[in-house]
Amino acid sequence: MKARVIALAKRIRNWIRHNRIKTAVSVLLLVVYYFSLPKVLFQEPYATVIESKEGELLGAKIATDGQWRFPAQDSVPYKFQQCIVYFEDQYFYKHPGFNPVAMFKAIKQNSKAGRVVRGGSTLTQQVIRLSRKGKNRTYFEKIVEMILATRLELRHSKAEILELYAAHAPYGGNVVGLEMASWRYFGVQSHQLSWAESATLAVLPNAPSLIYPGKNQEKLLRKRNGLLLKLKNEKIIDGQTYELAVAEPLPQKPYDLPQIAPHLLQRVAKNQPGMQVKTTVDLALQQRVNQIAKYYYSQYRQNEVNNIAILVVDVENRNVLSYVGNSPTDADHQKDVDVIGAPRSTGSILKPFLYAAMLDEGELLPNTLVADIPTQISGYTPQNFNRTFDGAVPAHRALARSLNIPSVLMLQEYGVNRFYEQLQKFKLKDISQQPDHYGLSLILGGAESNLWDLCRTYAGLSSTVNYFNKNQGRYRTKEFAELNYEYGFEPDFGKERFQKTILGAGSIWLTYNAMEEVNRPEGDEAWKFYDSSLKIAWKTGTSFGNRDAWAIGTNSKYVVGVWVGNATGEGRPSLTGVTSAAPVLFDVFNLLPKAKWFDMPYNDLAEVEVCKLSGHLAKEECPKIKQFVSLKGRSTTVCPYHKTIHLDRSEQFRVNSSCEDVENIVARSWFILPPVMEWYYKNQHIEYRNLPPFRSDCQASQTAYMDFIYPKANAKIYLTKNFNSEIQPVVLKVAHSQRDAALFWYVDEVFVGKTKTFHEMPVKATTGTHYITVVDEFGNEIRRKVQLVME
Repeated sequence: MKARVIALAKRIRNWIRHNRIKTAVSVLLLVVYYFSLPKVLFQEPYATVIESKEGELLGAKIATDGQWRFPAQDSVPYKFQQCIVYFEDQYFYKHPGFNPVAMFKAIKQNSKAGRVVRGGSTLTQQVIRLSRKGKNRTYFEKIVEMILATRLELRHSKAEILELYAAHAPYGGNVVGLEMASWRYFGVQSHQLSWAESATLAVLPNAPSLIYPGKNQEKLLRKRNGLLLKLKNEKIIDGQTYELAVAEPLPQKPYDLPQIAPHLLQRVAKNQPGMQVKTTVDLALQQRVNQIAKYYYSQYRQNEVNNIAILVVDVENRNVLSYVGNSPTDADHQKDVDVIGAPRSTGSILKPFLYAAMLDEGELLPNTLVADIPTQISGYTPQNFNRTFDGAVPAHRALARSLNIPSVLMLQEYGVNRFYEQLQKFKLKDISQQPDHYGLSLILGGAESNLWDLCRTYAGLSSTVNYFNKNQGRYRTKEFAELNYEYGFEPDFGKERFQKTILGAGSIWLTYNAMEEVNRPEGDEAWKFYDSSLKIAWKTGTSFGNRDAWAIGTNSKYVVGVWVGNATGEGRPSLTGVTSAAPVLFDVFNLLPKAKWFDMPYNDLAEVEVCKLSGHLAKEECPKIKQFVSLKGRSTTVCPYHKTIHLDRSEQFRVNSSCEDVENIVARSWFILPPVMEWYYKNQHIEYRNLPPFRSDCQASQTAYMDFIYPKANAKIYLTKNFNSEIQPVVLKVAHSQRDAALFWYVDEVFVGKTKTFHEMPVKATTGTHYITVVDEFGNEIRRKVQLVME
């Protein structure tokens, strides 16, 4: 055998040596033949197509050349394979790309008839012809097609050739390919086609004009039924299947493509144009969320609120389960705008991040009292939504109630620059200006963000707690990974480590506990009394001018984000996070499977004694309760409000050694707030006890506390005019620890009046710098410099 091979090799070598020209020509022809077929056979653009995670069509965007052409599928359904092969090319699996017998018969019949009555092209040749569109139908072109067809057979398998044919066959109008034709004419995917439907689509590329309703229906019916009869005769289908198939009607009115997630389709078309993407969207959930969006849109548009966006995210893998980029509004109200990615004023939605950061750094405990008093900082005057003041409020309640003034004061203490850097770690890309650009308004909507980034951040926070509890106190370096809409994609969460990524699990858990206490929307006030009630951590936000209403909620499994407003930026008086976005949020959560609350991350928490009244770490004089705090919370400040006072035996009056024997003095711990905080606090807390007065024989030693409510130190006050162009007085306010004390008011050393009980003094003064002095009946004095400016 070896000798024969050697002998053959020698003969070939000798032939090449004596036939060099023929050899060169042969090699050249082989090279030309090899490279004759383009590397990419079809250069046409494809439609962008998205499917649900179940494989159901969610929507498609037409190709850039105006054709409905779906990307080629991985396989061709069995029924269509059989139909197309038996109709177009029965010897498809046997020939090398062309069928000489079929070509000879076609030439003979066409010559006899004097016109083209039969084509001899194989399916492989038809694929070549489709790729060389615009070429004249000549015998020379036929030869070229035949050569290229053989080359195609060498490059691709028969199955791949069928896939190419199915993806590019014409189906009438601007419909190209089997997948699009299946949807257009039957409203189903190609693998769902019946035998009759598959046969219809197999005969159509041969004469695509037959498909139009009411035109040539009898001819199309004959072609389809003839193919079905052939399938029966070839034992591909049985007699009963044949009878049922020929009884099926032909397609009539074309179907519209589904538009179940049109704005997600926009996002995919921007990032992956011309691709068929299987998404992570849950079809049933998406349809229900669409219904919710439609319902609330019909309600809100009566108040000229026209746009809603909803995003549902799986915390564990960051998969997008539902994506509603806008409500089903009209073109006049920006129906095509994808609000999920649009930057909008954040309102109060960033407050939990500040609260968690301060807990994490040990600068705050959950019950720490935060001032809630009239505040002016460098000309900036924040206001609570309800225009009231609590004097002092526990930090967790300030978050739950979304009070603005405590949040601003907390941000001032924490630092705008530090908080800005924290937000940058969350990759909130729309917060792109320098910290000074936002100032303290950063916490109240002075910055913009979008629903996608905010939901991603909340998902990262929730996942931090979950992973910490499941993995013995470990974190992941890339916990705040990007959200994902592509099915099967595995996000990169980085490496494990014991060091926290951004925030510790303990501070996040404490923050979520505070957020779980947020007041529910109207009509859901009794939610706490039902065992089946949803336990979620959630936060609302309303931007300045009522332009944006936010609600974002999370449990251990899901994050739901809702935005309501007008894409044009127009505000509406009744548009708020609680009244507009929160009801949508809870309706969406009601669609989701119940999920348990977050486990407590014991390894990142410490139990300490705190003052029951102030929330600070307790000192000896404080009434104490035990509370879990972040690890750094163990080193926060001790209670500054409990002080030891001295009373007589009746404990009704304060005394000192100048008016009472030391052995008769009773020492008591007393909770005392600063005057302005006390002024508002005691109106909300009937249990608050004012300091007892000094006994009459100790009056000389009596002290009283007072402070300005308005104006603040070095304030600049703008004078205003009424409709008659008269300058309006400035109303000055003072808080005094003794309600019935008399106060005497002076402007630039000139007496202007006296107040008792309610210490408010209207003052008319000229522009410029003035000094306000207030003296109480005990001789205590406070003084403040202000600057009056004409507006």
